[in-house]
Amino acid sequence: MNLSITVVVSCYNQSQILAQILTRLAQGSIIPAQVRIADDGSDKTTSELINNLTQACNLNITHHWQKDLGFRKCKILNQSIKSCDSDYVVLLDGDCLPHKHFVKDHMNLAKRGYFIQGRRCFIKENAVASFLEGKASLLRLILAGKVSGLLKSIRLLKPVTRINQEMYGLLGCNLGAWRRDLLSVNGFDEDYEGWGREDSDLGARLYNLGLKRKLVYGRALVYHLNHPENKRDYLEENDKKLEETISRGKIRCTNGLVKD
Repeated sequence: MNLSITVVVSCYNQSQILAQILTRLAQGSIIPAQVRIADDGSDKTTSELINNLTQACNLNITHHWQKDLGFRKCKILNQSIKSCDSDYVVLLDGDCLPHKHFVKDHMNLAKRGYFIQGRRCFIKENAVASFLEGKASLLRLILAGKVSGLLKSIRLLKPVTRINQEMYGLLGCNLGAWRRDLLSVNGFDEDYEGWGREDSDLGARLYNLGLKRKLVYGRALVYHLNHPENKRDYLEENDKKLEETISRGKIRCTNGLVKD
């Protein structure tokens, strides 16, 4: 399928990882039409890196930044999505490195009436530095027992897909959706402040819109670089918001891409 794709990368003070992400996207088998950096308050090291890589890489990069006032990922993601004019949007977290066929796979998997949920394997925290620095290959880490989720680390000859509308496994770190569908549900709900359930809420509203999820193994691979967990101070409150979205069958949030 021939369609234009924007990759939206969320980040916060992870310049070394972001450099790897952008380099991998630039060297991928298909180059995204646009890359939008959704930056939730990083210091100037990140902006300097992006400026340098924009000149060095064959990527159309726009850096969206907001002041660091705590976890406000939904707000900066919405700013980034609003700036896209592509057919399709792929969300990628700033702690996940994409496979060289990441964009190609999302392009081939895209289908009207669905959103794509790719999977991720996990590089153990004590092996992240060697992986980033190129001192240890993925195969070496697998053999050393430093990778979990092995079935999600290998690009298969054919993808294995499951079609469903389940809440389990809804993640924003490797999600592809038609831009018009994201507009229909009004993007991310900015009432979610603090880590937790903002991705699930988006997925639930896409379900309520009538979409199904194509859960994919063996394609659109990403390698999650394990790190200490985010604070979960708002999780209980965010769980209640998600329960309300599900029980009411809510499609469109009021505090999203536009303020209804």
